[in-house]
Amino acid sequence: MKKSTTAKRFGLICIAGAGNRTSHSQVFLVVSILLFVEITIDNMTDRTDEQIKKDVVDHLYWDHRVDASDIEIEVDNHEVILRGSVPSYTASEAALFDAWKAEGVTRVDNQLLVEYPPTVEIPTDDDIEKRVEFVLEWNQSTADADIEVRVDHGDVILEGDVDAYWRKFRAQQLVSEVRGVISVNNKLTVVPTEKVTDEVIGKDVIKAIDRSFSVDVNNIDVKVENGIVTLSGVVPDRSTQLVARACAENTFGVLEVEDKLVVSD
Repeated sequence: MKKSTTAKRFGLICIAGAGNRTSHSQVFLVVSILLFVEITIDNMTDRTDEQIKKDVVDHLYWDHRVDASDIEIEVDNHEVILRGSVPSYTASEAALFDAWKAEGVTRVDNQLLVEYPPTVEIPTDDDIEKRVEFVLEWNQSTADADIEVRVDHGDVILEGDVDAYWRKFRAQQLVSEVRGVISVNNKLTVVPTEKVTDEVIGKDVIKAIDRSFSVDVNNIDVKVENGIVTLSGVVPDRSTQLVARACAENTFGVLEVEDKLVVSD
């Protein structure tokens, strides 16, 4: 049987349920709270799609890293879809974060394609692979990691293992800056140098979130199962979500993070 540990500091309730002994009053309380949360979210998401779209457009055109002339923006029920093309992988990532900055956004679907300008000399796959290996080898965060690199028409595949979850995404961040990269397929696995129990991981994540002044730990539920951390609950904005996620990602022993946090704006 898989061991599941849940570190609880959730502000409302959590009923684990012992067999079939859950009372009618408990069920009523659960339903009442869920309705309250739903109503609260609805009241906090009163911005129109057009207002959100205007903010996304403003953020993209303000950001000098992004050439927004070939970007199409669609907003449907507070969910943003980015289509079109950008001149680099870095620009694609920047556009994604810019879209999240708009108040009221609950989800961003980044469908942007990377198309380098004709004036840019695109390296061959072999050259990209050598540059990626060089960057990873000479960066302190990834120098000792066992990372294999493959490149297929600009698509970089990272395989191997690292000893911490944050190193996995640090590697991806470094690779994304290399010229010629179209996308990054991060297949790195996390193999900690020592075994950490789910209970310890859960407590450490909770403590890290609690130390962050911008996040109310009482609004976040942390569950850990076999090293996989699941975050759920309601947060007021994307920045708070990112802070909470970073707290989990940077905790030693974490193998993976599943972000189920809901942005209420």
